[in-house]
Formats: sequence, C-alpha cells, structure tokens
Amino acid sequence: MNPSQSATSALLKWSGCTDRGKVRPNNEDAFLALRFNGTEVLRLRKSGEASTAETDFAFAVSDGMGGALAGEYASRIAVEKITTMLPRSFKLSATGFVPAYDDILTELFGEVHKALVYLGASYEECHGMEATLTLCWFSPGWLHFGHIGDSRLYYLPAKSDQIKQLSHDDTHVGWLYRNGKINEREARTHPRKNVLQKALGGGNQFVDPQLGAVGYEPGDMFLLCTDGLVDGLYDHHVVEILRDPESHKPDGNPAQRLVQESLEKSGRDNTTALIIEVI
Repeated sequence: MNPSQSATSALLKWSGCTDRGKVRPNNEDAFLALRFNGTEVLRLRKSGEASTAETDFAFAVSDGMGGALAGEYASRIAVEKITTMLPRSFKLSATGFVPAYDDILTELFGEVHKALVYLGASYEECHGMEATLTLCWFSPGWLHFGHIGDSRLYYLPAKSDQIKQLSHDDTHVGWLYRNGKINEREARTHPRKNVLQKALGGGNQFVDPQLGAVGYEPGDMFLLCTDGLVDGLYDHHVVEILRDPESHKPDGNPAQRLVQESLEKSGRDNTTALIIEVI
C-alpha cells in the first residue's frame, strides 16, 4: 500500500517518562506528544489515548549535548520546532492535497539545525550545542519518521516478539552492528558507542536525516528512546516489559517501568522512553 492511500482511523495509547539518571546533574533529554490538525495544536500529557480520525499525532525524543545548560536548551528547541511546523502541513492535507511527508520532515530537521547553529554562534553559553532528534508522525494507517543521532525508534509488531530498530544509530559502532560486524553485547560495551557522526547543530555542516514509513495495525507498539535507556536494557528485556500485562493495566505506565528498569541496571545517563500502542 502506498502511504498516500486512504486508511481507517485507529486509537493510539501513549505513555512517556524521563529521568536525569544517577550521575548527570541535569536532564538534557526532552520528549513531546502532540495532537494537531488544520486549526489547533494540543500538547498532550505524559500518558493518554485518542483517535487518529480527525487529527494527526507527533511523538518525539531528543538528547541534547553541549557545555553548561546548552544541551538542555538544544533538546527543548528541537521538540518545540515540531509544534509549529507539522500543523502547517495538516492544512494542506485537509484540502485534499497529499502531504510530501519526506519533504516536510527534511525541512523540519533543517530548521532545527539552523536554529541550533545560530544560537550556538550567538551566545557563549550555547556554544557547541547539539541535539539528536527522533520523530514519529502518525496519520491514519501510517507512521512516518525522521531521525538523526543515536536516539532510537523501535517497532514491535502485534504478532511478533522480535523487536525491530527502525532508526539507524549515526555512529560507527551502529554501522558495525547493522552490518553484522559486532553483536548487541559488543555494541553496548564498545568504547566509542556514543561518538556521533551526525547530529543537529554544533559544527555539523549538512543535515541528512534518515526518513521512512511503516504501516501499522492494532496491537503494534512503537518505542522512542534516548541512548540512556538502552544502556541499561537489552532488546529482549524491552520486549519482556512491553509484553508484560502488568505494564498495561489501566493505572500502569509502561514507559515509566522501562525507565525504572534501565536505571536499576545502569543510570549513567539521562533516560527517556515514549511508548505508543495502536489499540
């Protein structure tokens, strides 16, 4: 099916959680849950559920980097740009025009990059500020995503216990792992696992985000997270928690449980998880 074809609406259920961890003095992670159409933009709470019938949804995580508070500013700037740029595109689709998702996401990443570069050059306290950004855009039947850095987007299909990392870590270690040169354990313990080859802002000259789309159906789950989460959890641990009925009780928060489990095993970095389940 082509992403431009019509699809029935779905109910999305989400939960998010972030923690500064046991070592870092401040939290340089940020996440966003957003509901929007041609007339309004609504920032969502950390957990909830709603239909895609009349609105689109965006979910994002960002990990900031830089001296002093620059990293904290960078991640927040990255997610704030989404609140102004994506709703404009919905107006086009409401008139029957099919949005060029890749073009819109490429422009969005470019605008975030320019903002971070400008602030980094203009203010000493923002010098060298950079950010990762992983973004999901839900329209009826389809998830479109954009990504740069080493935050991650995972996909757990309804009828499988094999979780798939849709995003590519923009590190040499990530390339080694994707190409079967090293295994998951070796990737997690590699001394250069956090050395980024791409990010927004800083001294990066070009912005070339990874773009993609995947169709979804009831029972599918998606996880956005920063690298702090996977520092404490292997993929099979993530699946166990996502599949555990205890995580999905009415008063449960699976994202919070993921973060807590990761902090218990590591906690060396800021840790953020954002889970979206298709009902």
